[in-house]
Amino acid sequence: MRPVRTAARALLASIFVVDGIRTLARPEARAETARPLTDRVTPLLERTDPRLPTDPLTLVRVKAVADVVAGLALATGRFTRPAAAVLAAGLIPHTATDKGDRDHLLKNLGLLGGLLLAAVDTEGRPGLRYRTTHAVDRSQRSVRRAVRTARREAKIAAASAAAARKLPG
Repeated sequence: MRPVRTAARALLASIFVVDGIRTLARPEARAETARPLTDRVTPLLERTDPRLPTDPLTLVRVKAVADVVAGLALATGRFTRPAAAVLAAGLIPHTATDKGDRDHLLKNLGLLGGLLLAAVDTEGRPGLRYRTTHAVDRSQRSVRRAVRTARREAKIAAASAAAARKLPG
């Protein structure tokens, strides 16, 4: 299954890497397309931190760099789950600003589905929730076992002490 995962991640990431590089080469066209969204987000960014960039050209470049870095991470198998989450988060505003036809919307929704699958894929290993739940269960069983053993040992010690008191001497 590993070769299939590797190939699927590389194929999924390729569109983001290529699109990010194209956007970095010519960000002006994408900035004009993204302007309606960036105009709505600008007040929120200014309230959050006045030092954050608010011009559409810079925001488009930041998203393009994030797409390239996260796409390369996903394609190479490094930090795959966070990389897929970053790409999925960046795809949502991209889809909202895309004035294309229904085919573009469906393509983006398909990519989003693939990214969501990649974001939750644990490669057959148990996830963090499973591991923590089972670690808690194991520790609770160990504690119960230790309590039973301690009670048994205390009964044996009490019986031994009572028997020792009855002995002459």
